[in-house]
Amino acid sequence: MSKKLKIQSPKIPTGLSPFDYNNREDSYINMALISDCTISQEDIEKVRFEEVVFKNVTFLDGSFRYIQLTDVIFERCDLSNVDFTDGIIHRVEFRDCKLLGLNLADATLRNVFFENCNLNMGSFGYADLKEMRFENCSLRSADYYEAKFNKLEFKHCDLEDANFTGTRLAGVDLSSCKFNRLNLSLDSVAGCMVSADQALGFAKLLGLEIKE
Repeated sequence: MSKKLKIQSPKIPTGLSPFDYNNREDSYINMALISDCTISQEDIEKVRFEEVVFKNVTFLDGSFRYIQLTDVIFERCDLSNVDFTDGIIHRVEFRDCKLLGLNLADATLRNVFFENCNLNMGSFGYADLKEMRFENCSLRSADYYEAKFNKLEFKHCDLEDANFTGTRLAGVDLSSCKFNRLNLSLDSVAGCMVSADQALGFAKLLGLEIKE
């Protein structure tokens, strides 16, 4: 049995002060609770959040390129179609969030945990992902094109039509996940761990004919 991957949790101090993001004065937010609000049409680069909790926050048409997130929790938030391209994300958790089309292309992620999230059509193309877990998430049509994986876990996720083309899946265990179709290349699958039923599906995806 493989050893469970240890993910570093966000380091959140007690007694965070409520903060009104829409009245912020600079691009660095620290030790804050941002809750029950909408952040609309924000377009900003290199904003930094450290030791911050977002609860019930909806982001509408937001662009946060080069965002830096360290020790941050998103709980029951909606970040659909938000742009986090080229972000640096460390010790961050997304819990029960709607993340349809979230763009994390070219981002660097370390110790990030997605739990019970809808990440359909999420983009991780060319991203650098290390020490991460996706658990009970919907990742239908998610794009991991030429991403770098190092110590990743997918637990009980829906990976239907996800794209792993150009991404090495060595050491990645997909056996608890469900999918009928994946997009991948022959050099992607070496060392990937799957169930017996999934192995037949992989063979068909790679163009092999299975004789009964």
